[in-house]
Amino acid sequence: MTSTPGETSAHGYRANDTERYARESRKSRRRGPFERDRARVLHSSALRRLSAKTQVVRLGISDFPRTRLTHSLECAQIGRELGRSFGCDPDLVEAACLSHDLGHPPFGHNGERALDEAAASCGGFEGNAQSLRLLVRLEGKVIDPDGRSAGLNLTRATLDATVKYPWRRGEGGDTAKFNCYPDDVAVFTWLREGAPLGRTCFEAQVMDWSDDVAYSVHDVEDALHAGLVRMSALRDPHERAEICRVAAAHYCDAGTAELEEVYTDLLAEPVWPEAFTGDLASLAALKNLTSELIGRFCRAAEQATREVHGPERLTRYGADLVLPRRTLLECALLKAVAAHFVMSREEARIYQAEERRVLTELVDALLHGAPEALEPQFRASYEAATDDAGALRVIIDQVASLTDTSAALLHADLTGTTPRR
Repeated sequence: MTSTPGETSAHGYRANDTERYARESRKSRRRGPFERDRARVLHSSALRRLSAKTQVVRLGISDFPRTRLTHSLECAQIGRELGRSFGCDPDLVEAACLSHDLGHPPFGHNGERALDEAAASCGGFEGNAQSLRLLVRLEGKVIDPDGRSAGLNLTRATLDATVKYPWRRGEGGDTAKFNCYPDDVAVFTWLREGAPLGRTCFEAQVMDWSDDVAYSVHDVEDALHAGLVRMSALRDPHERAEICRVAAAHYCDAGTAELEEVYTDLLAEPVWPEAFTGDLASLAALKNLTSELIGRFCRAAEQATREVHGPERLTRYGADLVLPRRTLLECALLKAVAAHFVMSREEARIYQAEERRVLTELVDALLHGAPEALEPQFRASYEAATDDAGALRVIIDQVASLTDTSAALLHADLTGTTPRR
């Protein structure tokens, strides 16, 4: 659990930050530790699989909507620039942004809920905890001297930057989110060495805000392009009231009166096009809207943070990202637009119920068919499990690794049914 020979601490970071959990041999190419981390994530199989995992708009509606992969790439671009403006190592922040959704299962948050229920007897399922598990255990990159997988064996600072919820299940107060399963406690304790209890590092806060900015803005863009929402609907008083109600209920602590004021002011900005028709002019106007909104949210964060912390380099636990309340409410309203017009549709409820059924039955089918039904990388872990909980966790790992397409096909193969369309 020491620094890789030949690696030195990056500017603004201590040697402790560049340590890796498992010792590695000297590398032939002279790259910085965080640059190497970024490359490892970029070349991982888990990242490639995100290309066929749902973001918000269901895969197959058209070629335009984001997948988890394109969202992660856009999050990484935003995070790299925003982090660099504060003096963070840009490769570190980009690696964290690329990693933040690796653990998402098939069918997005809907699949996450289904697997959480299926995994109740082994500690549940959480996408953030699964992301960490992939990085430190499931990805095949580094095997320690005892023959155990260290996953991608990223540096302590990069791993810490991927952690949004630095606690185990039940330790996060009023949130159900968590970042560590019971059998990953050892490496989680190592990566959090020296970190204040319950506090995320500055780079993780940059990653988290970049994620919020990317998906809140781009989900609205995807919904407009898919015809699931029209500009006229965004300006309709009845729809505005419903959007504010959803935002108040799920995305912020504001009341509907405050949100209606913020919503009205936001839509009064001249960057919003009058309509979207799909022609080149409206495509350009829509792209300009997303660029302006992303810039607006990032500038607000940078200015507010600099007002508190000044112009010095901000890294690790030397500062906290400052987000103006109005900016947070604007972001919450955009999330509510996607929730109201995309995720709350009756059609969405029908196919989401079908997706949950597929994953639940797939877990059961794999349990009955294990170990032969498992992929080779999971088969040995299943056979080595010492109890039912450990065996079930391996089944959950297998299902979570699947794409939307491969989950449907494997379910059909194991159950003798026709894949869903």
